[in-house]
Amino acid sequence: MHSVDIRSRRLVALALVALSGQALATNGYLSHGYGNQSKGAVGVAAALPQDALVTATNPAGLMFLDNRLDLGVDIFVPRREAKISANMFPGVDDRYDGNDSKTFYIPEFGYRRALSDDVAFGLAIYGNGGINTDYLDNPYGGFGATGQAGVNMEQVFVSPAQAWRLGEHTSFGVALNLAHQRFRANGIGLFGAFSSEPTKVSNNGHDTSNGAGVRIGWQGRLGERLDVGASWQSVTWMSEFDEYRGLFADQGDFDIPENYVVGIAFHASDALTLALDWQRILYSDITAVGNSAATLFNGTQQLGVDDGPGFGWKDIDVWKLGVVFRASPTLTLRAGYSRNDQPIPSEETFFNILAPGVIEQHASAGATWQLDDNNALTFAYTHAFGETVEGKQSIPPGMPPGFGGGEADIYLKEDIFGFSWNLKF
Repeated sequence: MHSVDIRSRRLVALALVALSGQALATNGYLSHGYGNQSKGAVGVAAALPQDALVTATNPAGLMFLDNRLDLGVDIFVPRREAKISANMFPGVDDRYDGNDSKTFYIPEFGYRRALSDDVAFGLAIYGNGGINTDYLDNPYGGFGATGQAGVNMEQVFVSPAQAWRLGEHTSFGVALNLAHQRFRANGIGLFGAFSSEPTKVSNNGHDTSNGAGVRIGWQGRLGERLDVGASWQSVTWMSEFDEYRGLFADQGDFDIPENYVVGIAFHASDALTLALDWQRILYSDITAVGNSAATLFNGTQQLGVDDGPGFGWKDIDVWKLGVVFRASPTLTLRAGYSRNDQPIPSEETFFNILAPGVIEQHASAGATWQLDDNNALTFAYTHAFGETVEGKQSIPPGMPPGFGGGEADIYLKEDIFGFSWNLKF
């Protein structure tokens, strides 16, 4: 038992090192999908398990896979911008490029093994979410901020899971989500004047946070050709960011939001499958994410206090439609399109210059080449269409403590290239 614990700790440590430097900002700040076979079809997986990363979407799907190992990497290329206009202070109006850090590499690991005919074990290690901005020219510089500005948030999940067969085409699964976060903020020291702890807002290096939650799921079949699936992920309760307890509400608390997904997969023929997933992400329940920044700028609350100001994000619905076509015994093709609600209201854009998670649409394509009975290579490409949220009464008016009024517009687009090796054993 002791040796197993040591190996587990080493695996977790290796995963955290490998996933450092990730940056995700797709469906809000959570990933649009997990596993490159799923991401080639824009992330559909609730009723369509394709690789062992299905643990991250619906652990019940492990029951309907072969024993396998999936190792992959995403090359993530975002473009972040902000624009300030009609501000009363000289030199503030401008367009700001947040891309001093341009390319990120995000590995993923999935493993599935049958323990018996009716029980399967899985382990997934993946980047759950995150966001990065890196402004060489500080958008808040005209208000007194100094240095290069931006934030870096990384969330890594290590998720052991187990699935049980309830019937020939029905299963139930549970995953334990062990989470690790890293965060840093630079160049926003001016907000210390609005904080309960002014020295715990900016330029304190990377701080870490750890926690846990669960995901439970079910998959079944209706008729001969229609599979259905559903899963729910609890809030992932995290320890506080002590070095940024003056920035995030509730003294640095930054939990990971509850979300749930329902999906169907229609097997139109032996070669063609159509899949549809609906996901809901409850950003508003996380105080640091969902609370409005309005109470900060009107002077009624400070940053970092109980139930204090946040980034003002709303809950969102995500719709994903994917197509999988087996063109030959050695080639499987995939494509998909997804659309989600806008999480950032137009009146909240000024603070969200740091976190412009404004993407609403994704399109994807992918393929798997079967090299032999056991080995395959998968490629997935996702384009997140450029989206701008134009500010509306977004910058507080007036002289200090006001910010001179005007509007802040924020923009994001992304390209994601995924590669993986898929081994059956």
